[in-house]
Amino acid sequence: MSEAAQAKPRRAMVLAAGLGNRMRPITTTTPKPLIEVAGKPLIDHMLDRLAAAGIEEAVVNVHYLPGLIEQHMRRRGVKPPRITISDERIRLLETGGGVKKALPLLGDAPFLIVNTDDLWAEGPRPNLSRLIDYWDEHRMDALLLLAPASTSYGYDGVGDFAMDPHGRLRRRREREICPFVFAGVTIAKPALFAHTPEGAFSLNLIFDKAAASGRLFGLRLEGFWMHVGTPAAIAGAETRFAESAL
Repeated sequence: MSEAAQAKPRRAMVLAAGLGNRMRPITTTTPKPLIEVAGKPLIDHMLDRLAAAGIEEAVVNVHYLPGLIEQHMRRRGVKPPRITISDERIRLLETGGGVKKALPLLGDAPFLIVNTDDLWAEGPRPNLSRLIDYWDEHRMDALLLLAPASTSYGYDGVGDFAMDPHGRLRRRREREICPFVFAGVTIAKPALFAHTPEGAFSLNLIFDKAAASGRLFGLRLEGFWMHVGTPAAIAGAETRFAESAL
């Protein structure tokens, strides 16, 4: 096996521990990752795409209504990827802290970090495969999937990042409008989590750490990105999925 092939990520962290407050009242009884869009729970949309991209193992963290998510993972059975649970019942650790807790389960190689409330209709080639193929550990400490802010569904902000011609990212400056929004998928090196706080912290700390050394990169999503963050966004996302299948 070549060095390039060995460097391809084969594990993923699936962030499924959040409270889903913006999805209430649905999340009063259903954790957000189990909310169905287009006939499939949000978490299954992501897990199936991870499997199609060659991801063999996924760590799923749980905190809110954890038993329901664990039960759903058991119902998936042997369907790939293989699932391991990272338990955050005692304390919710936010995105960065949750990944840091799960590092012993994720290994020493670069891995994917994915949200469950970010969906997309694919372009000519699956975006997770594109992201994995674009990953270059010699240039990058973190690689983010980005969507055009102006044409995405469920997002009304002013963008997150600007990208130079080589794919290197910088944060949006004050009063600046940037073209790209973070689409909820990252490839990261475990070493980025060294010297980070114990307990809860955001993945933004990791992104800023990589950017400070010029090693934060992005890849533009092909297709149409949707953020499903509120009950009202569900119907719109389903409509766009249906239109993409025509």
